[in-house]
Amino acid sequence: MTDFTMPALGADMETGKVVQWNVRPGDHVKPGDVVAVVETHKGAIDVECFLEGVIDDLAPLDQALAVGAVLAHVRTAEVPVRPAAPRAGAPLPAQAPAPAEAAPVPTPASHAASPVSASLRVRVSPAARRRAGEMGLDVDTLQGTGPEGAVTLVDVEHAASLAAMRPKVPGHDASAAAPRPARGGFDPAQMRQAIAAAMGRSKREIPHYYLSETVDFAAASAWLEAYNASRDPVDRLLPAVLMLKASALALAQVPQLNGFFENGAWRAGSGIHVGWAIALRGGGLVAPAIHHADRLPLPALMMALRDLVQRARTGGLRSSELSDPTVTVTSLGDRGAESVYGVIYPPQVAIVGFGRVVERPAVVQGQVVARAQVTVTLAADHRASDGHLGGQLLATIQRVLQSPATL
Repeated sequence: MTDFTMPALGADMETGKVVQWNVRPGDHVKPGDVVAVVETHKGAIDVECFLEGVIDDLAPLDQALAVGAVLAHVRTAEVPVRPAAPRAGAPLPAQAPAPAEAAPVPTPASHAASPVSASLRVRVSPAARRRAGEMGLDVDTLQGTGPEGAVTLVDVEHAASLAAMRPKVPGHDASAAAPRPARGGFDPAQMRQAIAAAMGRSKREIPHYYLSETVDFAAASAWLEAYNASRDPVDRLLPAVLMLKASALALAQVPQLNGFFENGAWRAGSGIHVGWAIALRGGGLVAPAIHHADRLPLPALMMALRDLVQRARTGGLRSSELSDPTVTVTSLGDRGAESVYGVIYPPQVAIVGFGRVVERPAVVQGQVVARAQVTVTLAADHRASDGHLGGQLLATIQRVLQSPATL
């Protein structure tokens, strides 16, 4: 029996409460299954299981539980131990009589056909499941085109468009499907208090140092314009995705800034999982991770970023996206200030900031011309690195952005 506990969804989380179970005792679970919805000051989060086995006991709903508290017991499968082979000449052990075959335990029909069990058999992205519920579609009947046959938001929208073209059957209302239970929102005042607590701790405990670099963005802007010219709006790239990818590639070359400082020592991240800072409607901030951002091609990274922002603002972030960012990147966009100096989110050791892209006078080949530029900043933990390494990171971001086609 193994305990499945309340995950720490960031350094500013102390408690959470389960508002919805997607499984019940007797259900089989595997790593990656969304087994519960936990409400925190950041909103309702889809919590994934990291164990494989059978669910036993479940924590009660709507009860505040501390990080590390037991949410469920999971009976994990045990590998049988094979007896050692007998030595030559040794007598064979007596064979024990085979036990009588146990009678099968009847399974209640209502449980065998429950929608909870069905949802675990079909891989469905949180955004797709939410959209299907809004449109009265049964995700278990949809054909998935995502990884390992997962049903994606595109699959749901396609199924909805096909359903709209079918003739309506008199007396049948497709919209009469039971809606998914409403997910709780977040309390802006409570989130602001949590952010203040985490940032106050950061400034007290982390010896920050700050660097900035003015980066020429002209090549990136020209490449983006050419790339987007022949594509539909849904397939176009934003400047932010170039900044994100450049940061991820730079961190691959300067890995000392990608990780955590815990228990008096630096620990490397398991991958480059960039926490992208997202401003929430109504106030507040969250920075969920895009996993292995350095490995994703730009179109896939753009899709991942759009999906992350949508789910952060409407509900549906996963626990893995909040628990393991190895670094944070923030971009103020075209309406923000020209520069931003971030505060490190513990236990991370760095945060990279991009200001607004602006045209400034610059000297190019002896001539003063207008050039698109962006100020890139770094706040880093002096316990884990120094200004030399920080300067290398900013210089690498500068160099990578001069060759946008290689991103």
